[in-house]
Amino acid sequence: MFGSLFGKKKDSFASPFTGQLCSITETPDEAFAEKMNGDGFMVQPADGDVFAPADSTVNFVFETKHALGLATRDGLEYLLHIGIDTVKLQGNGFTVFVKEGQEVKKGEKLLAFDTGYVKAHAPSDACLCVFTDLPEGKEVALLKRGAVKALEEAVEIR
Repeated sequence: MFGSLFGKKKDSFASPFTGQLCSITETPDEAFAEKMNGDGFMVQPADGDVFAPADSTVNFVFETKHALGLATRDGLEYLLHIGIDTVKLQGNGFTVFVKEGQEVKKGEKLLAFDTGYVKAHAPSDACLCVFTDLPEGKEVALLKRGAVKALEEAVEIR
């Protein structure tokens, strides 16, 4: 899927989340909005299910269960981050279904979170997909704005 990532072809990437697809610059967190961790996209979640957007390897699972780091077979590294300041929840409200080093297929459930709990105890439930190692000159462009279903193509990397 990303074999041409370093070439001129555009590659699409699916959303791991269902909800409202937005630009990462709209994230209610300065570090993410200013792309300090990388370019990507945000989804205001409609539910608490998070799915593998591509066949990937789980590189790490945060001890606090609010974020996962993965890489596609072609080496595209990405971070899935649930909510803003959710590290402070210390894992409460999160259930992780994968472990570090595990191979996952597109569509496999990675984690679930209690949307009510996160909304009540964190500044935001915004869900992020951040590409942490895009080559110089590559950027993420939304394929559309608004409603997106998990596993639906959401962005292209060009």
